[in-house]
Amino acid sequence: MSVRILALVGSLRAGSHNRQLAEAAVKHAPEGVEVVLYEGLGLIPFYNEDIDVEGSAPEAATTLRTAAAQADALLLFSPEYNGTIPAVLKNAIDWLSRPYGAGVLSGKPVAVVGTAFGQYGGVWAQDETRKALGIAGAAVLEDAKLSIPGSVVRFAETHPADDSEVVEGLTKVLAQLSEAAPTAA
Repeated sequence: MSVRILALVGSLRAGSHNRQLAEAAVKHAPEGVEVVLYEGLGLIPFYNEDIDVEGSAPEAATTLRTAAAQADALLLFSPEYNGTIPAVLKNAIDWLSRPYGAGVLSGKPVAVVGTAFGQYGGVWAQDETRKALGIAGAAVLEDAKLSIPGSVVRFAETHPADDSEVVEGLTKVLAQLSEAAPTAA
């Protein structure tokens, strides 16, 4: 039985380095691990309790919740926008955390990685993402980290899937998530 990891990318830009990093995770997933890259975060309306009504929640939000529920673990790829988490990723966490106390994040193993232009590789945003996930009830793997600085230069001519250091770091995080997944127990 393989472990299914849902990848959520916090950048909507087609050429995003974080999207490329997620593509590298899909390509280099260890045997027995399937990484599914989620499409459609940009279609989900901002969280609003008034529209989150059982049976009539927005279809885009319901689709995200279903995909997350079917996954054994989640891997979030966070760029850094003005020193913090991108709104699209925070919005996804908000939708996945509801209904309060029973959202699909509850107890779900989650790791956060990413790349950014700055010298720290988006560490602040990744830390904020881990914080939000933990408060939302996810089982955050605090030691499963990968922050890649200088994305614009580092990935100018090399896709992350072709960078051996990146692949090694991703493979390690995927193995940690796989070990934490309930199907692996």
